[in-house]
Amino acid sequence: MRDISLFIATSLDGYIAKPNDDLSFLKLVEKEGEDYGYAEFTDTIDTIIIGRKTYDYVLKEIGPSHYDNGQRDVYVITSKERPQVGRTNFYTGDLTQLVERLKSKKGKNIYCDGGAEVINELLQHDLVDEFIISVIPILLGNGTRLFKDGRPEQTLEFITAITFDTGLTQLHYKRKK
Repeated sequence: MRDISLFIATSLDGYIAKPNDDLSFLKLVEKEGEDYGYAEFTDTIDTIIIGRKTYDYVLKEIGPSHYDNGQRDVYVITSKERPQVGRTNFYTGDLTQLVERLKSKKGKNIYCDGGAEVINELLQHDLVDEFIISVIPILLGNGTRLFKDGRPEQTLEFITAITFDTGLTQLHYKRKK
């Protein structure tokens, strides 16, 4: 069965975005030639699940090929129906049913790139198998929290912690099953 992996960055105080969905703090650790393992990670996946706000931001900042490169299926979780574009599907149904269907198919792993609503719904149903969380050395004090209150307790197994000269620390855990 395929796993769902979360590969995401957060501030030290647990925010994945500043107010108004501002992700500018991520630029603090940008370094030419350094992708913090992203390319290696994306070699292990063939499907992406992403919230619509995160998708729109990446579309505007980077472009559509960041997700839909012709090599993988993309599911944008949204409340408004839109026609499929390339391998990008705009999904309005039940997220748990989608994940169960995707996990039962053959293929590589599934990558959840946010946003917070999608991540927390997956956590509510104990569907995230792997956590790769990059901690940015900043205290934002406000914004969109990575983990919301009210989800079930989940025990994780430590895999690695990697530090980078930019101050970013990357934590890798797997869910204990």
